[in-house]
Amino acid sequence: MHINSVCGVTGTGRIVADLYKAAVDQGHECRIAYGEHKYQNTPGDMQTMKIGSLRGNQMHALYTRLFDMQGFGSRGATEKFLKEVTRYAPDVVHLHNLHGYYIHIGLLFRYLKERNIKVVWTLHDCWPFTGHCVHFQNAGCEKWKEGCYHCPLKRQYPASMWADCSQKNYLRKRELFTALQDVTILVPSAWMKERVRQSFLKDYETKIVYNGIDLNTYHPTPGSFRQKHGLERKFIVLGVANVWVERKGLDIFLELAKRLGGEYQIVLVGLTEEQIAGLPKGVLGLPRTDTAAKLAEIYTAADVFVNPGREETFGLTVAEAMACGTWPVVYEGTACAEVVERGTGQIVTGGLEELAEAVRVYREQGPMGNIEKFAAFFSIERFGREVLAAYG
Repeated sequence: MHINSVCGVTGTGRIVADLYKAAVDQGHECRIAYGEHKYQNTPGDMQTMKIGSLRGNQMHALYTRLFDMQGFGSRGATEKFLKEVTRYAPDVVHLHNLHGYYIHIGLLFRYLKERNIKVVWTLHDCWPFTGHCVHFQNAGCEKWKEGCYHCPLKRQYPASMWADCSQKNYLRKRELFTALQDVTILVPSAWMKERVRQSFLKDYETKIVYNGIDLNTYHPTPGSFRQKHGLERKFIVLGVANVWVERKGLDIFLELAKRLGGEYQIVLVGLTEEQIAGLPKGVLGLPRTDTAAKLAEIYTAADVFVNPGREETFGLTVAEAMACGTWPVVYEGTACAEVVERGTGQIVTGGLEELAEAVRVYREQGPMGNIEKFAAFFSIERFGREVLAAYG
């Protein structure tokens, strides 16, 4: 049984769906349990269990806004869900994102402990070992190593407008998350493994399993994107995110547009209507695509893909762009750099001007690297085999 905030949508939702298919293909019985959410889940014909309701999700979010208690709402929904888990009786529970306003982690972990169920936990971000935030790199905060308090990121997701319960949350999560006997932690990068090693989860076995992508979907996909947007003569610099929060680097793209000049076109996918309305001239903003095939067409149309994020735990969009034959530029010392090192692209070490220069150099010299080598390494088949091996 997989447990995640969403199913079939956004990065983690697609990963869960891919792992479900890999397990079923190997003859296993599988279920995906997910929370009702603002995103439109796409379970398709997969066997799923929905946790709670949209109303419950909203109430949990309000509880978090007021009291900074992400993961400690949805008590009734969790109790009902755990009765379904008992009936299903899984041999392995594979945890993913437990934040997202849909499940009570206290009830869940006490249940897993009492029944001594084997747990595999993929950490897609840092929330499991902090008192509040999902990422702390940009803030330069290291309180999570010893104990959170006075959180500098309480206004960021999962945002609290009033209370700061980071110390209490940290202690409760440490007690709950370290009490299980049979746990294997999977992380998508060495960058993430190093942070787990410094956290209260350090005593669990931790394995690096790089995410995989569906190469039947993400591959060079010609289309009419350039013609549709009048970009036939432009050098397209692309950025993609599920949600363009501050850590994704929206401000960097806006500054990059000023430095590159009129022959370049910044294209950003995944923006809200409000963000699109506020973009300056020379930056094309688009909402999230409704299918992966459309996204593959956009990746293919772009000349270069830029991910300026320093807090990515893997860099799924970087891998997707590379699979579509588009050269990426990322910062060193990040999980995105690990992805580029396996395939093709440019890793920059400095600030914004070095990033802009890398784009200019690519325009003059063209692509470098080995796309075929990359595709073989990041295949969904390899990903599924490695995760299934962790189930035992």
